[in-house]
Amino acid sequence: MYTPLIFAVFALVIAWVISGFVTGKLIPFLKKKQFQQYVREEGPQSHLKKTGTPSMGGIAIITGAVISALLVNLANGTLTHQTLVPMIVMVLFALIGFIDDYEKAIKKNNLGLNPKQKIIMQLAFSLAFAVYAAYFSGGMAGGGTEVWIPLFDVYVDFGWLYVPFVVFVMVAMSNAVNLTDGLDGLASGVTTLVAFFMVIGGTVFGFSGEVLFFGGIAGGCLGFLMYNRNPAKIFMGDTGSMALGGALAAGAVMMKMEFLLAVAGLIYVMEALSVVIQVAVFKKNGKRVFKMAPLHHHFELCGMNERKVVAMFWGLTLLFCLLAILIMNI
Repeated sequence: MYTPLIFAVFALVIAWVISGFVTGKLIPFLKKKQFQQYVREEGPQSHLKKTGTPSMGGIAIITGAVISALLVNLANGTLTHQTLVPMIVMVLFALIGFIDDYEKAIKKNNLGLNPKQKIIMQLAFSLAFAVYAAYFSGGMAGGGTEVWIPLFDVYVDFGWLYVPFVVFVMVAMSNAVNLTDGLDGLASGVTTLVAFFMVIGGTVFGFSGEVLFFGGIAGGCLGFLMYNRNPAKIFMGDTGSMALGGALAAGAVMMKMEFLLAVAGLIYVMEALSVVIQVAVFKKNGKRVFKMAPLHHHFELCGMNERKVVAMFWGLTLLFCLLAILIMNI
């Protein structure tokens, strides 16, 4: 039972070293190529000073996570199509973010791809993965279209609804992590904790290869966080946030932990819901529920220091992960 956990720690350390090394090399390279952040003028005024900070640092996280997962899975003899697919998903979603970041860098604005272009690519990759998950993957109950429901400890066969369910999980999580990436160290720190929870959960449920991949994700985020903590020397960009969201969702689907991911990653859910609520209410009556969405900006505009907001969200994520562990064991 504990062997996958030990190997996951190895993957974490290897990814940490690789990601930290690559991030350090990326900073001067991205500055030279002028792949930099362009902050929205309508955002918090305190963020304007971040304009010019190198972006696309998610490349380092992906490099660390994928290389470490491949190496440790090979050493552990657990490299199969089921462990390779989440890595492929991570790279594909990173491609969406990379194109978006590249567009921003070339056009010198913070718009990048338009929403329609993003959603089409997300839907295409998510649909391909959903079909794979439905017909070719394993899982705690033998795979297929069954979904595990925590608390009740039952498997429900979603039948034909399984594919749209997985597509929703993939698109929602990739965008939610993307929205969370708005403060120095916020998304990288939150994802480190959530990924390590997935290591624990996967180990308890008897998975190996997927667990090692999540160890690599946690380590990749830690290596990047050394440079991304406040004041950030580099941002992960959509390259990183899209990749992390896609990877978290894909791994959760493979291990039948979709609902546990929603609990552990409740910060992602709250960030996304704050935007949905803000837009819906404003369209209906012209009023704002939050001073600004996503949620982390609301706390900033309420007078909280950026570092305190990040620390609060990290602390909440730790509590949510502990809650998910409790639910997992009921």
